[in-house]
This record gives sequence, C-alpha cells and structure tokens, in this order.
Amino acid sequence: MSSADASPAASVTAVIADDERLMREQLRARLAEVWPQLEIVAEAKNGAEAVDLVKAHRPDLVFLDIRMPGMTGVEAAREIVQLGGDDDDWSGCEIVFITAYDEYAVEAFEQGAADYVLKPAERERLQVTVGRLKKRLAQRRGEPAAGNGAAAAPAVPIEQLLKRLAAQMNPAAAKPTLRWIQATVGSTIQMIPVEDVLFFISDEKYTRVQTAQFEALIRKPIKELLEELDLELFWQIHRSTLVNTKAIAGITRDFRGRQLVSVKGSNEKLEVSRSYTHLFKGM
Repeated sequence: MSSADASPAASVTAVIADDERLMREQLRARLAEVWPQLEIVAEAKNGAEAVDLVKAHRPDLVFLDIRMPGMTGVEAAREIVQLGGDDDDWSGCEIVFITAYDEYAVEAFEQGAADYVLKPAERERLQVTVGRLKKRLAQRRGEPAAGNGAAAAPAVPIEQLLKRLAAQMNPAAAKPTLRWIQATVGSTIQMIPVEDVLFFISDEKYTRVQTAQFEALIRKPIKELLEELDLELFWQIHRSTLVNTKAIAGITRDFRGRQLVSVKGSNEKLEVSRSYTHLFKGM
C-alpha cells in the first residue's frame, strides 16, 4: 500500500520517541518519504518525555523506541494507553515500537495490538507499517479503509501485549498472576477466587468486586489490578472497569451509540469507553 492511498481529508499527527537523535532524524526522514501527509508534532528523548508530549498533543500515532533509559518504551506505552482511557475527548493513539530486537517486534506484530519498525528504518518495511496504520486509523474514525494493503490486525487488548513484553525485557520484575482477592463483604473478610469475579469497577476510594452471589470492596486500584491479573481473562473496557471475558454475555448499544457489555450472573450493563471499542469490532 503506498502513501497515495491515504485519505486526503484526514490529518494525522504523530510523536516520535527515541533516545538516539540520529534514529529520530532517520525515522522522520523515512516517514516523510512514505507518508508525506503525516505531521510529526513532537520528538522525545525518553519514555517519560514521550508520555508528557502525548498528553500535551494527543496525537494519532506514537513511535516508541522499545528500550530507552529510565522509562522504557513498553512502560511509556502502558502510561499512554491509560491516558486514552482517562480522556473522554480523545480515544488514544496507535502505538508503533521501534526496536533492534526481533523477538519483541515479532511478538508485537503477532499479538495484533501494535506494529513495529526495525532499526534502521527501511522504506519498504515502513510502507507496510504505514499501510496497516492507515487501516487502523480509518477504523477508529469510522471511515472505509482505502487500498488493498494488509488486513487490519485482530483486536487484542494491548495491555496484555505490554505486560508480556515487560516480562520478557525484565523477567526478574514479572509479578505472579493474582489468584485470590481478599475483600471486605459486610463486616467480614473473604477470599474470593479471581475466576469467580464478574467485573471490577473503581471509584476514587474503592474498587467494587462483583461476583454472581455478592459484591465486595477492596482498596486496590484498577492500575494495580492490571499488573497482577491474567489479561487474557480480564479485559479493561473503561478506565475504571475490568470485565471477566468468560462472563461476557453480549454487546449492545444505547440510544447515544455507546457500547454496553451484558454480564452473565448480573443485571448490570458495563459501559465501554471509546478507547476500548476496538475490542468488540464485528460484534
């Protein structure tokens, strides 16, 4: 798919993050060749700076070097994903990893939650990435995807990919998967098997743990649960909500067009924020 396939009406913005200046310059130059309509709005030298720039500019894309000093690209990506979930006026951005490590890049591609560019960026490979990105952005905007390039990757929670990549890069820091929830039920403390939880919903002080039989309260926020839960079992569908995928009964839309998840064993319907609607494409 060539750059000529882009929709001329839609402007696209991006942030580039790499601790090597020459790599940033090379990627910028290659992108200008294969996607002249793309506007690079900012460049970062590390992960923390990338998060701040994404917060400030709210771009459509962010190119992240997977290994940067301080906050890595994977750590920055996790923060950026949360930014999209926290902003009602911005549905987040597509993430592209810049890497010299094939094993990380291949897994990112196979999971379908992100794309990658190998260092040094080559025109031919970058054209493939650009083709995929245009299709993803068209899906986000509800536009028909132009051209006959590679099909859009399947919807997979990006949190799941990032957790796996983080564990690969630093196995010693990988945490065991949470199996039990110690929660307050009335005046008692109960140990709840994680697989019995239908969903978690957080407010400012507590997180509600809902099972088919009862609800309980814990003080652990959603961000910490994301670090400890099996993200193939629990999907984040809102900045404050995690749902057990085995408990999903169906997806509906309300009169405002919002996606609502119906849950087995509960009459409650859970709102899906715009950042996570891609999880239910085709449903």
